[in-house]
Amino acid sequence: MSDSTLTKPYPRRGLAMHGWVGLGLAGVFWALNWTLEGPRTHWGFFPMWLGYCLAIDALVYLRKGTSLLTRSRGKYISLFFISAPVWWIFEVVNWRLQNWQYLGADIFTPIQFWLWATLSFTTVIPAVFGSAELVGSFTFLQRLRGGPRIAPTKATSALFFCAGLVMFVLMWLWPRLFFPFVWISVYFIMEPINIWLGNRHLAHWTQKGDWRPVIALWLGVLLTAFFWEMWNYLSYPKWVYLVPWGQSWPIFEMPLLGYGGYLPFALELYAIYHLLSGLFGDKDSRYVQLLEP
Repeated sequence: MSDSTLTKPYPRRGLAMHGWVGLGLAGVFWALNWTLEGPRTHWGFFPMWLGYCLAIDALVYLRKGTSLLTRSRGKYISLFFISAPVWWIFEVVNWRLQNWQYLGADIFTPIQFWLWATLSFTTVIPAVFGSAELVGSFTFLQRLRGGPRIAPTKATSALFFCAGLVMFVLMWLWPRLFFPFVWISVYFIMEPINIWLGNRHLAHWTQKGDWRPVIALWLGVLLTAFFWEMWNYLSYPKWVYLVPWGQSWPIFEMPLLGYGGYLPFALELYAIYHLLSGLFGDKDSRYVQLLEP
């Protein structure tokens, strides 16, 4: 679907209906997840996070007159479909790292766990992108001044790509020491590939010293991370962290230093999404709008 099919902003009043549906889903399944005994999160996670995604999208629409869902329902639904395989990349890498595990996973067969986990993973990208668009709608971000200029030159792109490969290899060979590179290396590899293929990339802004889209992604993913970790805390099944170092000062299950990994993770999601968009013929996709249209 080309960007010419995206709807333009238009006047709105009050929270859209899908926002109220989202608030209802999130509220009901949050309560069930924290009050019921026994396994419940495997079936409650998706509707709770679908509610979050819809509520955030409606808030974006209320503030901007446009949002991921209202711009294109088809593209919004596609975010859920690509989200699960993207997150499974990190799950596969975690087989090597063993940085997190799922308490209660043993009550499922391998196929059952894969099915429930895949359903839950579908909400990752729409939650992060929606939250980033919400942050990007606030004037404090719009007014930020320019920062360092990082242009997509041949030398810079090659340096990023080589650095990403080195970080990934180090992480794979010595996971106990270099495990944080899982959240950095993928972006350093993907960003140059998008540049070389002519896909949309973050250097489109940073070459002008404009870091607002990057900051929108960072703040958006931290907002999402707060709810991920909070709702996980009293869940069952749930994830717990087993990192070799940096376990001090946990906020919910996540160590404080671990929240820093969410920052490059958001950039990785953005890069992977636009790589996929480019492969499907939408090289200059403007669907994800991190700043005011």
